[in-house]
Order: sequence, then C-alpha cells, then structure tokens
Amino acid sequence: MSRYTGPVYKVARRLNYSITETGKELQKRPFAPGQHGKRRAKLTEYAIQLREKQKVRFNYGLTEKQLRNTFDKASKQKGVVGENFLVLLETRLDNLVYRAGFASSKKQARQLVNHRHVLVDGKKLNIPSYTVKVGQTISLTEKASKFEIVKDSLESTLVVPNYLDFNKETNVATLTRLPNRDEFLTDIKENLIVEFYSK
Repeated sequence: MSRYTGPVYKVARRLNYSITETGKELQKRPFAPGQHGKRRAKLTEYAIQLREKQKVRFNYGLTEKQLRNTFDKASKQKGVVGENFLVLLETRLDNLVYRAGFASSKKQARQLVNHRHVLVDGKKLNIPSYTVKVGQTISLTEKASKFEIVKDSLESTLVVPNYLDFNKETNVATLTRLPNRDEFLTDIKENLIVEFYSK
C-alpha cells in the first residue's frame, strides 16, 4: 500500500484523534466526516485495535509495510514490545527533524531528509526511517539553513522534547537519551496495537 497523501483533517476526524498533535483538526467540527458523522456505532474489539494502529500510522506518515516491519523489529528487542515499537518510531530521523523544529510538519521533515538537506553526525543522510542513536547529532546543510520555511519553523518552535538537546546558536540537535513513554503520544494505547499484530 502506498503512502497516504489525502486530506489529513478528514482522517483525524474519522479517528477522533489529532494527527498533527496540535488539535486543530478537531476544533471546528469535532465529529466524524460524512452525512451521518454525528452518530457513532459501537465498535468491535477488532475495530478498536485497528483504529489505534491507524492513529500511529497516520501520525508518523508510514505505509502499512513500514509499520509492520517496525513492529517486527520491536518484538525482537528486550523489554515491553509496545513501548519498544513507539520508541523506534519516535527516534526515526524524519520525526526527530520535526521534533527539533527544523520543519513545521512531519511531511516537511521527511522531504528535507529525502532531498539530502539533513546531516547526522556531519554526514548527509537521505533515509527518513533511519533510527537515530543516543549521542548522535542532527543538523541541516548550510543551504537548507537559509530556507525561509526552516527559519519560520525554528522561530515558531516553542518547546523541544527533553530527550533532545538543541543548541540555538549552532542549530544542532543531539539525542541525549531514548524518550520515555510518558513524553510522547500519551493518549495512544500501544497494548491494543500489540494485540492487533499478535492475531
């Protein structure tokens, strides 16, 4: 299945979940899209698990195959599978570019990476799914640093996560530690996703 490129607000309203993590999608019309959007039928157990998985998929902008591969990788690691899964997604290069404030959206962050504007430990990297390791630095090329969209994004970013150390003078972000589960996507129930993939 190819990557979803349709309207984000419609998906957010269908899932009753802010994909952009800003809450803007649900402010104006906090009900599902369509003629009968205000009536919600009781969901089956499978539908609840599927919805939780879809929230994560659309939040990180992944394909079904990418999400499944990440889950398989997480299940081979030591520790809690659900937490490992979300931490792997959170430490993706494109996501950390967004978290650091280099981009105003995850789509924009992925584009910066794809176009070779992002440096990891000083080396150009164009793999959005690259898992950044603790201690590695993330920065932009000199050309990308002058982009207006990057400047606007850096100016509008108010909070950088605690697991990222961002130097405002050099515009370099460092992953100081793995994120704790209570620091991101706190309203996601990863145990439902584990149950979904365990069937």
